[in-house]
Order: sequence, then structure tokens, then C-alpha cells
Amino acid sequence: MVSQSTRVAIIGGGMGGLTAAIALTRIAGVDVTVFEQASRLGEVGAGVTVAPNAARVLDALGVLDRIRSLGAVPDGHGVYLDAMGGLVTDAAWEDSAKRYQNIGMYRPDLIGALAAEVDPERIRLGHRLRSVEPLGSGVRLAFENGVEEDFDAVIGADGIHSVVRKSVDQHPDPVYSGYIVYRGVVDASRLPENWPMISQVWMGDSRHFMCYPLQQRKLFNFVAGIPSDRPLNGPWSGSAEVSELAAEFAGDGWDPRLQSFIAAIERTFWWGLFDHEPLTNWSNGPITLLGDAAHTMLPHQGQGVNQAIEDSMALATFLAAADGVDGIPEAFRRYAAVRMQRTAILQNGSRRAGAMFDAQYEFANLEKRDADIRVGRDFRRGAVFDYDAQKVAEQALTRFRRIPA
Repeated sequence: MVSQSTRVAIIGGGMGGLTAAIALTRIAGVDVTVFEQASRLGEVGAGVTVAPNAARVLDALGVLDRIRSLGAVPDGHGVYLDAMGGLVTDAAWEDSAKRYQNIGMYRPDLIGALAAEVDPERIRLGHRLRSVEPLGSGVRLAFENGVEEDFDAVIGADGIHSVVRKSVDQHPDPVYSGYIVYRGVVDASRLPENWPMISQVWMGDSRHFMCYPLQQRKLFNFVAGIPSDRPLNGPWSGSAEVSELAAEFAGDGWDPRLQSFIAAIERTFWWGLFDHEPLTNWSNGPITLLGDAAHTMLPHQGQGVNQAIEDSMALATFLAAADGVDGIPEAFRRYAAVRMQRTAILQNGSRRAGAMFDAQYEFANLEKRDADIRVGRDFRRGAVFDYDAQKVAEQALTRFRRIPA
């Protein structure tokens, strides 16, 4: 087993990196240091969904109650709607046992809740990674502020433009998908009276709009997917005019209720959506990847953050069983072998979900689109929400131990 003196660096202080720090400390018992390039923890104020499969992990780590107290559990099933607001199907945002439900989280709240579970001495801000150098045993990290430090292992949780990934896999960088999203939050008091406290998705010609409650229902998150070539000519995110967003959903072809929601928006930002084919390798000796660095994923199934949380549990489980420091590379290979298949399926599923929402390709036939969404409702619950990352990793460890050396 690895010991408390085993030093592991996590590059990236986002939701995946912080969850990994909690899991590695509590399950593997190693000495963790998180390096974050920003001068403070936190993200632009928008929402994220903690899905049942991630809630199960957070429960096992002992942090779910804190997160629930800050988030918003919807009143019931969400709904998928056509452009004019007609019901296509409901959306069962819970696991089969109905123990875990979707939790709408304001991103800064989730970052804060996770950071509160990590020793502040273990988080170093203002450290932008410059390079990763494998040593005879361990890894040397060099940062742009001049700091150099050696660790027994390093985990790249540094997002879609990961520096760590370049030391593991020489795949090209993620590519622009041809879509942007407008994102932000709305004060719930600005919405029409009796606005439903559930998730709602309007699906129209080449675009869609989603909203759901956050922060004990004081806020509503919104995400609107729009085709655009904007990120090809400059930055991949920035502030936007609400009027730009409103224009995309104006006219008689869109539900007046949706338009009333957009009228309540005071501020919005845009992000380019990037995609990546599944990587063929996540690990290189004592170096491995986690979250977006490993499996850049479109947001249409709401699984990006949730897969990073699953990764964290699986990684900690395999590392806890490593045969000392020398066993870390094998533990990382086993982790990647188990996680790569799961995340590749969801990467492809997220692309397909986006095509359905926006009536693209074969889903231009709206009857087929609506039928597929109805079928996917129950599949998502069983295949996605019922998944137990800790149990799967433990079962895999048992299989690996049966393989002759």
C-alpha cells in the first residue's frame, strides 16, 4: 500500500481536482498538494448539476450533506419540450432506488463546499504549470512563477487545454464543435409567478435552451446552445449582450414562456463548446489524467463534472491498493483501463444528445427525435445514474488480482 509520505500533486483546483484531493486523502491516505493557476478558487457564476452517480460518490466521501444544503433539489421530474412548449417527455433525474436526485449547484458554491473539505495548507494558488518532467522515480513540476518541486505522482485535472495531457498523450488539442453556449443565472424573484422548480429543456431548430433551480431555489441557471463560428476567430469565452441571446429565441416559433424567462436575464456570458475524440491513453508512469483533461465532453448530458467526480473515486480506490510508490504506475494504468470505456461511451452519448436537442442529422425528423428522447429517459437512469464508481473500481481490483503476474 502507499503511505502517508507518498506525495501526489494535483494540477487544477476546480471541481474535479478538489474532489480528487478529498478522495485521495480519505481513501488512499496520501499527502496531496493541489496547484491552481488562478489567484483564488472559484468559477464564473453559473450552474452545474450534481447527478445521482456523482452524489453517490460525494456521499461516500462524507460531503453530500454540505452540498445538498447549498444546492437545490427539484420538485420532481424535469421536462423536455418542443420549441413551442409542447411536452415531449418527462426526465427522471434520480437513480432507480430514488436515493439520489439531481442537485442544482451554483458553481462557486460547489467549489467552496469542496475546498472546505481540503486542508488549506494543501492548496497553492497562483501556480500555472509550465512543464512536467518524468524522473527515474517520480515527477518534477515546473511552474511559471519559478517554483520547481518533485512528487511521487502527478494528476492532471487541468481542464480541456491540459498541460499535463501533453506529457501523457500526443493527441491534438480539443476542437471547436461549431456551437457556443450562453450561460448565467437569474434571480428567481424576477421570473413569472409560479415558475416550475424543475429542469426544463426547449428544443428547436439547431438550438436549445435549458434552465433549472440553484441555491435553495433562490437562483435559476440557464444554458442556451447556439450554432456560431465566433470562437474560430478569437477568444473561446467572454461576456455577451442579453439582446444577442434573446434574438436567437425570438419570434412566433418559440414558446412565450421561454421568452419571458429570457426577459428576466440581466447578464450573460458565452463559451465555445469544444470536443475531443476519446484518448487512447491516460497515463504515463506516475502521471495520469482526470476530468476534462482526460475526456473533454460536450455538456448535453450534464456529465462533465460528474465524470470527474467518478474519476476521483476510482483513482483513489486504485491508488489505495498500489504496491507502494513503485506500484503507482500500475495503479494508474488500471484506473485508466476501467475509466476510459465508461467516459468514451458518455462522450459519444453527449454528442448524440446535442444532435437530438438541436434536431440535427437523422434527428431532423422530429418524430424520431422525440421517440429517441423518450427511450433515452430510462436508459439514462440505469446506465448513468445507477453507476457506482467505487463498487466498479473495487470489483475491477478483484479481477486484476486474479490475473497471473
